[in-house]
Amino acid sequence: MTMTDPIADLLTRIRNALIVNHDQLSMPGSNLKLEVCRILKEQGYIEDYAEEGDDPISRSIRVILKYGSNGEPPIRRLQRVSKPGRRVYCRAQDLKPTLNGLGIGIISTSKGLLTDGQAREQRVGGEVLCEVW
Repeated sequence: MTMTDPIADLLTRIRNALIVNHDQLSMPGSNLKLEVCRILKEQGYIEDYAEEGDDPISRSIRVILKYGSNGEPPIRRLQRVSKPGRRVYCRAQDLKPTLNGLGIGIISTSKGLLTDGQAREQRVGGEVLCEVW
């Protein structure tokens, strides 16, 4: 079965795993999901991620979730912005900080996936995939 929205699937799996306090989760892999996980790790929202399997059809991604000393996850909310039915694009000068800089927006640009801050810095716009805070 093909997946219509792999980014929404990734965000939903992470959200559900955080609700039930899982340490890690596994999902079908894709290059786009790997890039989103890379950004989440760089920004400190997840502990780590790894690609498992050599076959492109059966590969998967294992995400190790991060929790604070009091058991609270650093992710409060994951929100999909651009959807298959309604794409949302934004120019570099129109990109606003997510939650006044307390969160990040993940933007698909011509230079790859970037956070909203990196996109403003490099002056590139693109499709706003999601927001995390």
